[in-house]
Amino acid sequence: MSVSARPLVAAPDDEADPASLEVVPARHPWRWVGVAVVLVLLAQFVHGLVTNPGWDWPTFRQYFTADSILRAVGVTIELTVHGTVLGFALGVVLALMRLSRSPFLQVVSWTYVWAFRSIPLIVQLLFWFNIAYLYQRFDFGIPFGPSFISFDTKDLIGPMSAAVLGLALHQAAYSAEIVRSGIIAVDHGQLEAAAALGIPRLRQFRRIVLPQAMRSILPNAANEVISLFKGTSVVSVMAIGELFYQAQVIYGRNARVVALLMVATVWYIAMTTLLSVVQHHVERHYAKGALRDLPPTPLQRLRARWSALRARAGATR
Repeated sequence: MSVSARPLVAAPDDEADPASLEVVPARHPWRWVGVAVVLVLLAQFVHGLVTNPGWDWPTFRQYFTADSILRAVGVTIELTVHGTVLGFALGVVLALMRLSRSPFLQVVSWTYVWAFRSIPLIVQLLFWFNIAYLYQRFDFGIPFGPSFISFDTKDLIGPMSAAVLGLALHQAAYSAEIVRSGIIAVDHGQLEAAAALGIPRLRQFRRIVLPQAMRSILPNAANEVISLFKGTSVVSVMAIGELFYQAQVIYGRNARVVALLMVATVWYIAMTTLLSVVQHHVERHYAKGALRDLPPTPLQRLRARWSALRARAGATR
């Protein structure tokens, strides 16, 4: 075996100097091919929307802002807000019970999550809607003894109350797992450091664990809220006047099925887009402690992309 002592050939000075190198942008031909294909398909879809009379856009314009539809949108938003607030409030309690040191609380929380995730939502809604067939009265008093206060079940739980109760209890099971996954994602060493500093456990959870856990909780929680917003259409089986039920009522009278389904679809898309925008800004707020620079908003991305294209176009002239 021999070792060559021949020196390496030095690169020319003009190639070694970075300032003398010509910067050539990377070529992405297949990316532009994909963009062209998508634009063609999008153009065909838009052309079909405009020219196909089956979409029945006059009927769509007539009912999109009708009073009955707007009231139904309000009912849908009300169901979503109540189900989200009550569901996540109960979900936080269940998550803390699951993470507690008490075996009894752990078993109760696990059983609740297992039961309500196993039963379909429509079954839960119909059960609460028909609870008066099982229990005609609710009595409050001594167990197996005399009662002090009584309520008629049919007066206590109406259709709207049954819908909110079913959505909230169903949502709580999923919310509990979302919150629990966010809490256990926080490094346990931070809790040990906080305990060593003598910080109370409640303050540890409120000021250390929860802000960091929110970065893991928010994407999944927002996804659940959006799913709940669309899932409120299930309460149409209870004849509650939410958006999908009202669209069914109208197209049952005038037989304009596609136009009324598009009315409901566009309202769902608009509200989902609004929730997605809120989610983005809330995530940016909780990213302050983890990122040096906050992630740009979609509008900032478009502006940066447009500025880069203009600069590249000016450089090639």
